[in-house]
Amino acid sequence: MATVAIKESKTDKIYLVINYLFLVIALIVVLYPLLYIISASISDPKYVSSGEMWLFPKGLNLKGYKLVFDNPKIWSGYGNTIMYTVLGTMVNLVVTLPAAYSLSRPDFVGRKFFMGMFLVTMFFNGGLIPTYLLVKGLGLINSIGALILPTTVSVYNLIVARTFFESSIPKELNEAAYMDGCTNFKLFIRIIIPLSAPIIAVMALFYGVGHWNSYFPALIYLNDEAKYPLQMILRQILVLQEMSADTTVAASGDAAIAMKNKAEIAALVKYAVIIVSTLPIIIVYPFLQRYFVQGVMIGSVKG
Repeated sequence: MATVAIKESKTDKIYLVINYLFLVIALIVVLYPLLYIISASISDPKYVSSGEMWLFPKGLNLKGYKLVFDNPKIWSGYGNTIMYTVLGTMVNLVVTLPAAYSLSRPDFVGRKFFMGMFLVTMFFNGGLIPTYLLVKGLGLINSIGALILPTTVSVYNLIVARTFFESSIPKELNEAAYMDGCTNFKLFIRIIIPLSAPIIAVMALFYGVGHWNSYFPALIYLNDEAKYPLQMILRQILVLQEMSADTTVAASGDAAIAMKNKAEIAALVKYAVIIVSTLPIIIVYPFLQRYFVQGVMIGSVKG
């Protein structure tokens, strides 16, 4: 039986053209900075600073990556960031998933009250100074606890996980488990967690990316440079690069040339560090993408 295609109206065609145009513009806006940074990190710095390199690499140069990998601060920052990300994400999952599952259970006494209290913190918070005084009062200044404990639970992620449990776990499954003598703890560990791989992957990605990119808590709470995460090391390099550029303007003669070379090398290192710091997340994301779409859609729309 032959199928008959639905003829598109003039309005539909205009809508499609606008959609494609918008997507192309969005692709360019997102893709150009990424391509520029990759190209700048492997180009000769004189072409980058003069503006001759605007898209593709020019004058292949890997000195920036050599300087990055020879810098011990980069490796210490990498190690600290990996440690903060892994521990922080584990703490987030250990707290968020049981809380979300409890709030998804209709037989949980006071769940509306507790959910309301969570929502209050979503819209109102103490602010920077009270939070700093609290962290200081707990004796967490200059410790890993200052970076992990204040961000233990994201209310947004809690709501997404709660909605996933509400819409994906049938109550008949709980009743069958209870009839077999299962306790609430065993039910959560042996049945709920194995069935919740999509939302666990999504929560791990949300929290992990947040910890990986976080630098403000480290800026506020850490005093020891040896404990700085990679983002703080990157910030130091960016600040030094700006200071070198300012000094170049004031100097003259050989000193100005030396300062200019120093500023170009600093810019080269800056682009290389950006690539090195974002590469792990770019590598991990494809492995979580299939869970990401499934988990977010199920967790965001109540069935």
